[in-house]
Amino acid sequence: MLAKTPYDLRYAAVSTWLNAGVPPTLVAAWAGHGVDVLFKIYAKCLDGEEVRMRGRIEEALGWKPAEPDPGGGSDCG
Repeated sequence: MLAKTPYDLRYAAVSTWLNAGVPPTLVAAWAGHGVDVLFKIYAKCLDGEEVRMRGRIEEALGWKPAEPDPGGGSDCG
């Protein structure tokens, strides 16, 4: 069974759009929601975005991530 209700398909679509990085304002428009309703219903889909968003900010600023230590050691004494 693909989904129990049509709402399940809608939820899957909106969740996929959010997880794909589509801006919430655009997702809300596509789904026919206000942004406030979108955040209330789909907030858990936005969890864990901090790392990806920080990466996008660093990319926009032209920062390169630090290279890992090839020796695997630490800088501590």
